[in-house]
Amino acid sequence: MKRVLALLLAGGVGSRLNVLAKLRAKPAVPFGGIYRIIDFTLSNIVNSGFFTVGVLTQYKPYSLMKHIGTGIPWDFIGRNRTAKILPPATGEKNSDWYQGTADAIYQNLPFIKAHNPKYTLVLSGDHIYHADYNQLIEFHEEKDAQITIPMMEIPLENAHHFGLGITNAKYRITGWEEKPKQPHSNLASMGIYVFNTDYLVDILANNVGIDFGKHIIPHAIDTTDVYAYPFKGYWQDVGTFQAYWEANMDLLNPHSKLNLKEWQIYTNVEEEETYGDRGPSYFDGSAHISNSMISPQCIIEGTVENSILSPGVRVKKGAIVKNSIIMHDCTIDPSSKIDYSILDKNVIVGSGAKIGSGDIECPNEKTPSHLNSGLTVIGKSAIIPQRLEIGRNCIVHPYITEDNFESDRIKCGSTIEFAL
Repeated sequence: MKRVLALLLAGGVGSRLNVLAKLRAKPAVPFGGIYRIIDFTLSNIVNSGFFTVGVLTQYKPYSLMKHIGTGIPWDFIGRNRTAKILPPATGEKNSDWYQGTADAIYQNLPFIKAHNPKYTLVLSGDHIYHADYNQLIEFHEEKDAQITIPMMEIPLENAHHFGLGITNAKYRITGWEEKPKQPHSNLASMGIYVFNTDYLVDILANNVGIDFGKHIIPHAIDTTDVYAYPFKGYWQDVGTFQAYWEANMDLLNPHSKLNLKEWQIYTNVEEEETYGDRGPSYFDGSAHISNSMISPQCIIEGTVENSILSPGVRVKKGAIVKNSIIMHDCTIDPSSKIDYSILDKNVIVGSGAKIGSGDIECPNEKTPSHLNSGLTVIGKSAIIPQRLEIGRNCIVHPYITEDNFESDRIKCGSTIEFAL
């Protein structure tokens, strides 16, 4: 009997990441140059010594499924090792998408029963963190709990985005608030659950509800022992542009607790039809690079400061990139300037263009809740014309071309889009 089975929820739409999640599931969004967000949870699983994982996919799953493949990069292949992709069930009784986190697990009860674990570890694929799940399992056993939820203290002003627990002195959860408008706690759920498998199967079979945070956990608190595991390490929900940008910038901060080498994060380097490792980067004699992370096969002839560049990026002579995240195979033409921006893959920035300039106080007009901190975001394969100036808090949708820009200056807070 296998003691622990990991189920990784990776089907999220990621609506607050807007154009970065328009063509892919949120866990498949690139992070830190060569990685994707899901790599952190997958690496935590294997580094904890667990080698059986079901990855529950749903929204635009192709890039995620392609990235995971057979699971080889994380050592999920071989005898008694597997990384199984689990899409929503089909058939007369279960033809819908996963209706919630609990419904997703319910639809995969046959997978759970086939492996017959003592504990089922339910994980989220869209957070940046490092954890040894063995410590969590040990805590769960010590408390003789039916459910254990890792939780951490967060700023109260951000608490309304999370499920919140109220605990006694022994860490037993006595109250629960699911994304309340006026939080009474700042102890936030990390979206991780340890269940005694017998209890999980029973409670799902009783149709308590379709979502863990909204239905299952409140019900369980009233009827059984649910505990909060106090988590003290680095953890970041990168579900917003600002949080995503800040977590990437933490990689450049030597005082940050985000440490890829110590965490032993693995990824699939065979991406974008490029098999095997990419070639080395080239730094021209005129290049100026400071406090930045430069991935393989980049060509740097201009200036890069406080930025993260994924593989294949080219920064040409006189171009300046500051405080930005530039994803795979973007081209930054001569004399262009990019500041406080996120560029998705294969973006071309024409000569003399400026991205991320002007008034920081003007939120995005179409989606002000998504973009209001001064960042500018350019979607995949967009082409930015020469000498175009794009203000802050702007969004340019994927595959936009020169013909979609009606002037040479895009005011702050604008959104440039067309129907795909």
